[in-house]
Amino acid sequence: MFTHTHALQFEAKPDGPDPDFARKMQEVLGGQWGEMTVATQYLLQGWNCRLPGKYKDMLLAIGTEELAHVEMIVTMIDRLLDHAPLKPDAADRTKEAAAGYGQHNPQHLIANGSGASYMDSMGNPWTGAYVTASGNLYADFSYNATAEMQGRLQVARLWNMTDDPGVKDLLRFLLTRDHMHQQQWLAAMEELKSDGLDGVPVPEAFPLEEELPEFAYTFIDASDGPDAAAGRWANGPALDGTDNVLTSAPIAAHADAPILPPGDPRLYGTPPVPMQGLLQKAKDALT
Repeated sequence: MFTHTHALQFEAKPDGPDPDFARKMQEVLGGQWGEMTVATQYLLQGWNCRLPGKYKDMLLAIGTEELAHVEMIVTMIDRLLDHAPLKPDAADRTKEAAAGYGQHNPQHLIANGSGASYMDSMGNPWTGAYVTASGNLYADFSYNATAEMQGRLQVARLWNMTDDPGVKDLLRFLLTRDHMHQQQWLAAMEELKSDGLDGVPVPEAFPLEEELPEFAYTFIDASDGPDAAAGRWANGPALDGTDNVLTSAPIAAHADAPILPPGDPRLYGTPPVPMQGLLQKAKDALT
């Protein structure tokens, strides 16, 4: 059950309109790493969670907070679109027509009546395909930490694209919460480990004896870069709690070159041509 409070979690009021920056703000609303993604992702993970208790409760709490962030960004975009010019000759140098007519998103006016939409900064619609809810909490929390890092990265870039004090106030709040949320997911992963729930490799419950041991701990060097195997990922103890050691080896073939049989003629693929026939055609072309 949800309820809504009209008061915002944090102020979302620019000092002046800026339709160009409203378009930029769309990225952290409806882009792959925007607030629509994390809000619906955390809620879906929580609703699907079959482990009652602290992890489910935490997912639902943060997902609901992220909905509040969606509302704040929508509100900011709406206010940035106040007095947006409707045609080029209205885009004068007044504060009401700031940011330039040519850089605005016309859909803000045509499709949304001077409002935000669930799209990114290029007008691509937000999609549920951005959302990950695998049912494995360790895998999901790891991905959630990535989402917060990517989201904070984009908000930090927006910070350097505006001088509006009111916009910066909201961005400062979002940066701060993304900082906290990164810590939250990393801490939740540590908590899962301490509770004995799905460590590395994910899923931990899959029997290691079914794997191929000669490939489980070997970094395969498939690059001519001299330092590809110089890091921790190719040296030292394994990270999965076993006594194995991480090593490296150059890439090598472990199977013969594939030769496929002729396809079903009813599919009208190109029929195989004997090699001798190709050689004869080449000779005929030279004579």
